Amino acid sequence: MKHATTPSEWILTGIGILLSFTGLLYASRFLPVGTVYAVFTGIGAAGTVLAESIFFGIPLEAGKLALVVVMIIGIAGLKMTTRIPAREVEE
Repeated sequence: MKHATTPSEWILTGIGILLSFTGLLYASRFLPVGTVYAVFTGIGAAGTVLAESIFFGIPLEAGKLALVVVMIIGIAGLKMTTRIPAREVEE
């Protein structure tokens, strides 16, 4: 939000946040909340690192890239070791 300077940028940012949280809530209907949150934050962190490199010209250093890869491996491992059966929550 730091880089949103016009009303249209603010609106697009708000829509992005709304879609993001809608996806988070939808996924939590089928998967354990801990797994959903780990994936949500991991995708957000990895996406932020890539976006800052692509849109703001911040160099993508080897150490930073390695840590993002380790984070993604950890998230995948968490998902693969989750033993609670997927189910839809009653409303």
